[in-house]
Amino acid sequence: MSKVLQLTAVIEREGDGYVATCQELDVVSQGNTIIEEARLNLVEAVEGFLEVASPSEIRRRQHSERTVDKRQRMPSS
Repeated sequence: MSKVLQLTAVIEREGDGYVATCQELDVVSQGNTIIEEARLNLVEAVEGFLEVASPSEIRRRQHSERTVDKRQRMPSS
């Protein structure tokens, strides 16, 4: 059985684009649009991180306090 992680995506406007952050893992991405690029690029960045990071690195990056701001939820894989 695989473990399911529930992660938060915070997307903020910056200049002409958007910056997307997964605060629980300290992973950041960006895009020109909120849904089509910034969020999807963040999902791809988080998936890539989880594929290559060691379990100890994942634990190290996870914050002990969970983020209250839950504007966008990332789908679990």
